[in-house]
Amino acid sequence: MGQSAIPAPSAPQVSEITPISLKAIAPWAAFIGLLALILLYFVGAEQGATALISGENVHEWVHDGRHLLGFPCH
Repeated sequence: MGQSAIPAPSAPQVSEITPISLKAIAPWAAFIGLLALILLYFVGAEQGATALISGENVHEWVHDGRHLLGFPCH
């Protein structure tokens, strides 16, 4: 009766992290920036003098966010 050999643990393989180029990030950064500006417009200015959408629906949806960010609305 022989003993079975327990294999020695192998060293973990380390993979290199490749940096992401600015050319690859730029379109996503522009897209996220545009979405942030649109959100800021709807929270901060919609239903005021520059309202694009008639009615009070947008105002009611962003009302608490407006107060949280310090925008006056009443």
